Amino acid sequence: TSAVSLCSQSLMLAKAKEEWDQEIVDKQAEKERYLSERVTPLHTSGLSLSQLQDLCRELHEKVEIVDEERYDIEAKCNHNTREIKDLKIKVLDLRGKFKRPPLRRVRVSADAMLRALLGSKH
Repeated sequence: TSAVSLCSQSLMLAKAKEEWDQEIVDKQAEKERYLSERVTPLHTSGLSLSQLQDLCRELHEKVEIVDEERYDIEAKCNHNTREIKDLKIKVLDLRGKFKRPPLRRVRVSADAMLRALLGSKH
């Protein structure tokens, strides 16, 4: 039985490694596809000095815009995480303030139970 379990474990490990390798290949292909959609190739050959400088300015402006957006998103994210932490602390504080009283057992006779269930008329 130990040989069978060892064989099954090795088969499972081989299958897991195979799936992991496939996942790495898929991620790389997805990255390349995404970059090919988003990034346009630069054609710098045959451009004059002034055209190259204009291209550099354009690219710098795009980089600045992306950096500003990234900074804004990061600031929002940090603000939201701080707010979530504060709300969690408030919830814990409120839980501590309102403790439930321990319930006591109440002995009720059968007649009292019937009266409570059926009403006082019966």
